[in-house]
Amino acid sequence: MQKQFCVYIMSNKNNTTLYTGMTSDLRKRAFQHRNKQLKGFSALYNTTKLVYFEVLEDPWNAIRREKQIKAGSRQKKVDLINAFNPEWRDLYDEL
Repeated sequence: MQKQFCVYIMSNKNNTTLYTGMTSDLRKRAFQHRNKQLKGFSALYNTTKLVYFEVLEDPWNAIRREKQIKAGSRQKKVDLINAFNPEWRDLYDEL
């Protein structure tokens, strides 16, 4: 089985703050965000809700995609989330 890499966006309860990241273990990373085990921006702004993710097969493509999303405007991130998860549900339980 080939390893998969995920680019993801976390949000806070009111969907006012977005955090974009990349990982090879989305379930574990989302758990860490939810439980504030990761110090820094994510814990400070309570980005505990997984609202978007993409699965990629190659780590370099995942890194490129993460940088592309991060470089985009907030509106581009919102549009991406709305197309994938229009209700902004927490997708953690669906992993």
